[in-house]
Amino acid sequence: MAEIAARVGNEPLAGMLIFCSHRFDRAGLARAINRHSDGIVTIGCTSSGELTERGYDQDSISVIGFPASGFHLTSHCFEDIDHFDPVAARQTVRHLAAVADRDSRRLGDMVNHVALFLVDGMSHREELLTMTIQDALGDIPLIGGSSGDGLAFRETAIFEGGRFHGQGAVVAILSTPRPMHVFKAQHYRPSVERMVVTGADPQARVVTEIDAEPAAREYLRLAGHAGEALGVEFFAAHPPMVRAGGDYHVRSIQSANDDGSLTFYCAIDKGIVLAVGEPIDRIAGMEALFGDLRDKVGQIDRILAFDCVLNRIDAEQRQIGRQVSELYARNRVIGFNTYGEQYHALHVNQTFSGLAIGR
Repeated sequence: MAEIAARVGNEPLAGMLIFCSHRFDRAGLARAINRHSDGIVTIGCTSSGELTERGYDQDSISVIGFPASGFHLTSHCFEDIDHFDPVAARQTVRHLAAVADRDSRRLGDMVNHVALFLVDGMSHREELLTMTIQDALGDIPLIGGSSGDGLAFRETAIFEGGRFHGQGAVVAILSTPRPMHVFKAQHYRPSVERMVVTGADPQARVVTEIDAEPAAREYLRLAGHAGEALGVEFFAAHPPMVRAGGDYHVRSIQSANDDGSLTFYCAIDKGIVLAVGEPIDRIAGMEALFGDLRDKVGQIDRILAFDCVLNRIDAEQRQIGRQVSELYARNRVIGFNTYGEQYHALHVNQTFSGLAIGR
């Protein structure tokens, strides 16, 4: 944190975002963050890998600071989201938006607002929180990610108010006269294979049956790999996809269980029709995305990115990790690898989502 503070220099900051490896001692890191962020709104979370100036990184701290001369940041933490109250949350978020609008007027007459959202990636509450908060925000777009812990799936944390929170979520409104644009991209398309979820435990995000057969075995068969072993590399390469709102979205698998069931990263229920996803040309797609973002905001200062950990695993499996890292570094991407992404009112998986900020 002292090294980071030295690089920031004496520039007054309106706020900071911090994404850190789950391997850090959280109490010690929180004390260090507080020593070097006195009076600055600081939010963040643990990760499953960081996106730094080197592209894909790990066991690191990734920080983005917003100069007070051009930005305003205000935040609110929802603690104990197992008992999240949507009615009270809407009132809180509307008040937060009103405060952001009022306090950012010093920046000029034309100020843009975006909501940044970070949520405990082990909470299984992302869908409810995302829909509720985006509804309360109105026209302010929401973008964010679910915290990670490598691939341990034991304990993730959100940072706000000077400490790390388990079972928490934070929403922060970033305000600036600069152009900003939120985006979502995925590197897969649906194949012709279809499967129907015929047995599920929605609360646990577990699918027990697909097409009235044991879920893991039938998923393997439809993916064309009957008898092979299931693991994160396979899930990353062959993600299930669901059609919603006229488009297909990935519904990523977290793990295969001893009883033949599958645990998902997102909401799942009986009756959902899934397609087996297949990869597209990721590098070409990313080049096109960054070109489109430049068209939207002009010269890009930074891209704050929420990149699913399965994207990283798949890039390494396909031996394009270095190319992706170089692409991220060249386009000034900073952020972290997630257990899921939030885009407007959607909780999605296996996307590269984020916020492009112009100069």
